[in-house]
This record gives sequence, C-alpha cells and structure tokens, in this order.
Amino acid sequence: MSNYQYIFTEIDDAVGKIILNRPEVLNALNRPMITELVNALETFNKNENIKVILLTANGRSFAAGADIKEMKEDDPIYLEKLDQFAEWDRMSLIKKPIIAAVQGYAVGGGFELVLSCDIVFAAENAKFGFPEVNLGVMPGAGGTVKLTKTIGPRKALEWLWTGEYFDAKKAYEYGLVNQVLPVEVLFDEAMAFAKKVATQPPLSIRLIKDTVTKAVDLSIYESMQYERKNFYLLFATDDQKEGMQAFVEKRQPIFKGK
Repeated sequence: MSNYQYIFTEIDDAVGKIILNRPEVLNALNRPMITELVNALETFNKNENIKVILLTANGRSFAAGADIKEMKEDDPIYLEKLDQFAEWDRMSLIKKPIIAAVQGYAVGGGFELVLSCDIVFAAENAKFGFPEVNLGVMPGAGGTVKLTKTIGPRKALEWLWTGEYFDAKKAYEYGLVNQVLPVEVLFDEAMAFAKKVATQPPLSIRLIKDTVTKAVDLSIYESMQYERKNFYLLFATDDQKEGMQAFVEKRQPIFKGK
C-alpha cells in the first residue's frame, strides 16, 4: 500500500485501488486531496500491470462535497489564476475503466467525482445531490453538465435548484448508478466486477470506453464513424488474433494487451 496524505493506494492483482481517506470530515474534497487523487489515477493509467481502477473511501461517506472552509474567502480572480478545475480535466483523460464503490454521502464535489467514473456501485445507504445552490453557488467541476446528459434537463434542474438529496434507489432508476447493494457486500461486489473486467482484452476495453465517451457528445452518424475506426484498429492487435483463434479452437483466450 502506498500512502499519500489524503488517500491510500494499493494494487490487488490487476486492479489499482484508490481509497479516499479523510473520514473525520466525511472525505470532503480539498484541493490537495484532488491533486493526490488525479496523480494516483495517472500513475495507475500508465502502469501496464493495472487493467482497472477502483475508487472507494474510508469511513461512513464517500465524499461529502468540497471543503467549504478552504473556499469561502475565494474571489473570481484568485479562482481564475488558480484554475482549480484543471485537475478535473486531467481526470477525464484517464483511459482505463474507473469503477466507484459509493457508501453514505456523495454530494457536491463528491457527486461530481462519482459522475466522472465509468461504472458505479452504490450502497443502499448512499445519498446523492448538489447542495451548492444552498451556499449561493453552483457545481463547477462538471456537475450540471454530466447530470443533465445522464438524466435530462428537467430532472437535473429539479435537483440542482432545490439542492435536495436523493437515495441510491432513485439514482438507479435514473441511470446514475449500475447496482444498489447492501453496504456489507458493496466493496466485494465492486471488486469482483473490476477483476472480471480486468480479464478482458485491455485495448478493447480502452477503445470501447473511448467510443462510448465520444458518443455522449457526437451525433449518431459521427459516433458510428468513430466507432468504425476503433473497430478497424483492433484488428491490428495480437489480442484480436488470439480471441478469434481461441473461439475457433473452443478454448479460453489469453489476452496480453498487445
């Protein structure tokens, strides 16, 4: 296990785990914590032995928003010069699958962090929401955009304008999480899924994520053209040859990410 100040990281087979670790403040996201998180994501992204990244947290909550004490005296010029959301932009460039295991509160910046992940497993006690409006501000790390693209503008405005929280069941109904689980099995189920994905051909996983991400913003025609190019590209890989040969020979393929 590698220790940062605000997170832990460790490797379990081909899964790189990142664990938020400010439980005394419900893992509120201060700026150094986000920097550590992004640095850890980039380190795992470059590590060829890591196939999947699992993001979770110590304590009763995943992340209860940004650290308000850190931000309350900020002014526009300071924020512009700081460019604090540049760290979140780096997060969006991670090529490997990011799976979140969420318990307790995932609100404000914590919810934006969840929306930055590819697959989300939520405990039955999870709570989501954007309370920023109650502080006289709004989400700034992609919350309004990603929520709208996932659930549509009317529901997004309802939650963004009221600042109300909603539970894991509601999040599942609106496609914000993949599974809702008892908290005692949350991590094990998320890890089992991560390890399953880690057995798949890495380049296929990478280009599928790339294509799906593009499909969110491009037109159907443009998305299909992009998909086609990635499909063709995979025929240059050893894993494509191995996968199809194994299918013909009725055996399990051995993928090497080449």
